Amino acid sequence: MSDLATEAFVTHRNLLFTVAYEMLGSAADAEDVLQETWLRWVQVDLDQVQDQRAYLVRTTTRQALNRLRALSRRRESYVGPWLPEPMLTSPDIAEDVALADSVSMALMLVLETLTPTERAVFVLREAFDLSYDEIAAAVDKNPAAVRQIAHRARQHVEARRPRATVTAAETRAALASFQRALATGDLQTFLDVLAPDIVLVSDGGGIKQAAVRPIVGADKVARFMLGGLRKTTETITLEPAVVNANPALLVRVDGEIDGIMAVRVEAGRILGLYYVRNPEKLTRITTETPLSRR
Repeated sequence: MSDLATEAFVTHRNLLFTVAYEMLGSAADAEDVLQETWLRWVQVDLDQVQDQRAYLVRTTTRQALNRLRALSRRRESYVGPWLPEPMLTSPDIAEDVALADSVSMALMLVLETLTPTERAVFVLREAFDLSYDEIAAAVDKNPAAVRQIAHRARQHVEARRPRATVTAAETRAALASFQRALATGDLQTFLDVLAPDIVLVSDGGGIKQAAVRPIVGADKVARFMLGGLRKTTETITLEPAVVNANPALLVRVDGEIDGIMAVRVEAGRILGLYYVRNPEKLTRITTETPLSRR
């Protein structure tokens, strides 16, 4: 292991982690991919590497693709709806609109509907602006095939992703209204902040109680949330946080972390509500995780 190899890996580590996380939706799996990338990197003759960043991204992508194919099979047996693993991120990351969009819960869920190769191509092209030649080398396809895959993946994502860009301030305002609705326990106050066709997805992973399938519609979501509040005698608090580079709420029950609520906002109302309760996915919400597109 040379100092130069270590220095290069550390320099690009945040970028490599972000690539792996966007492909996998799991910080734990992304860390495993980085470990595999490192083990391969220390075996490389650096004199033969013309572009260290490109080489590392290519290796990370290949390892992430291998893991993504295995994860696809594992998620078929996952208990209840699956949501990406949330991560506490620094507030200034939200200023990078492209990065904030690419790691948002809403877009990450859309990426789950792509094939592993489509996801890799889309992420590398749209989030990291790699050339078709660079992507081709990473996914073992020719550039012409990569162009076709990128076009198909882009069409698929555009048909399902949020239709309008929403600022962090707009999201924070919607979350503040949501908090007030929870505090008052008033049904109409809830309905005013929820979009009519809102979808609530909760992920307990079979460990914590959660809805076994998505709940659709403002009235059903509001009654589900209010019903849960009325049944509990525990103290529930919601704290603003920046998760996956977007405003979110950290939920505590009797002072203990219970989960993360992320949202998708459109026209000032909450259209998507994503509640991660699976404790195995809550290990990255007390310390900030650095992300990078560079």
